[in-house]
Amino acid sequence: MFKTFGLADPLVRGILATGFTAPTEIQSKAIPAAIAGKDIIGCAQTGTGKTAAFVLPILNRLSHEQAGRRKVVRALILTPTRELAVQIVKAIGDYGRFLHLRTLAVYGGVNINGQFSALRQGVDIVVATPGRLLDHMNRRTIDLKHIEVLVLDEADRMFDMGFIKDVRRIISAVPTNRQTMLFSATVTPEISNLASGVQRSPVMIQIGRPRNPIETIKQHIYMVERDRKIGLLLHLLQDGQLSSVLVFSRTKHGADKINRHLERANIESVAIHSGRTQSQRQHALDGFKNGDYRVMVATDIAARGIDVTGISHVINFDVPGMPEDYIHRIGRTGRAEAIGDAITFVSSEEHKQLRQIERFIGKDIAPIECPGYTYVHIRMEMPKVQPGLHRGRFSTMSKRHKPRRRR
Repeated sequence: MFKTFGLADPLVRGILATGFTAPTEIQSKAIPAAIAGKDIIGCAQTGTGKTAAFVLPILNRLSHEQAGRRKVVRALILTPTRELAVQIVKAIGDYGRFLHLRTLAVYGGVNINGQFSALRQGVDIVVATPGRLLDHMNRRTIDLKHIEVLVLDEADRMFDMGFIKDVRRIISAVPTNRQTMLFSATVTPEISNLASGVQRSPVMIQIGRPRNPIETIKQHIYMVERDRKIGLLLHLLQDGQLSSVLVFSRTKHGADKINRHLERANIESVAIHSGRTQSQRQHALDGFKNGDYRVMVATDIAARGIDVTGISHVINFDVPGMPEDYIHRIGRTGRAEAIGDAITFVSSEEHKQLRQIERFIGKDIAPIECPGYTYVHIRMEMPKVQPGLHRGRFSTMSKRHKPRRRR
């Protein structure tokens, strides 16, 4: 129970109002250490409740502040994407609904004047992406001299996206006498090196086995040639059990193309990628969360940090180029210990990436046959998967897809 952590009563009321009654494993281990003021390295897979693990200690600490200090920013949360910043701000608002704290999301792609106004009025917590925060620092519109708690969320992704120089520059502007919490899906040598330079005797909290996807996610692969993938996707979506589906494409053009096919098939879908404006992306995400869209087609911009409950299936239309991205993608389903399914379409050109993923996660992913269908019904859009199909063979009705005989 959250009450056993010694959290402030208004905060406990806010937690219970969200419907949560029991903490996850990462929360049980991280929250007491964070309340004690210790620096933390939290390594846990996506969907295990990392956001609350740092948000709740921050809210608890700031809930005891005196009203006269409300004009300064006391907590800074750095995150790699705009979508994740919005999600964290929402979590702060939900948990802290009975607290009188002000929170501001600072990210690019929107008019900066509104952020200027909010900062002038006074903000307690800033949740920011590195680029826009540096913009404010250069303009001298934000003061980081009073930061007491610094959080680096999705630290490994900030390395992946090339933000680490910006992050180090921001950290250099924050007081050294602070509490620093770092959360990451994996702890690479680069992460360890960063932690050693910005933290003091951190408590290491490791949840689950490194690299392995969440245990509750069932992983499947379909061997299907590239020009048959659309037909396979449309066929699978005939199953009503695929009720809330996140489809990943490697490119923006591919995401838009998939979305057009789905719309023509009268499937409620929407695309989200970096080519859309912030308002378009937020509209798409809100619609998917609310159930207005059954399918959201996304590039890897959505693979991290977007917390949508109830995603029944993740479908990798394209095999991701990096094994780490596979884990982040499929982590969108099976969140908070729920059951989820991850399906990956693998063409003959993508077999190498599949092998890399299997080595990375330490297990083979068993191929499955297409569920019952008739070849005539789906015409030439659909590959005919033969019974007994196994990894490495690609069977279709077309002779040009006949697998080569091994030498």
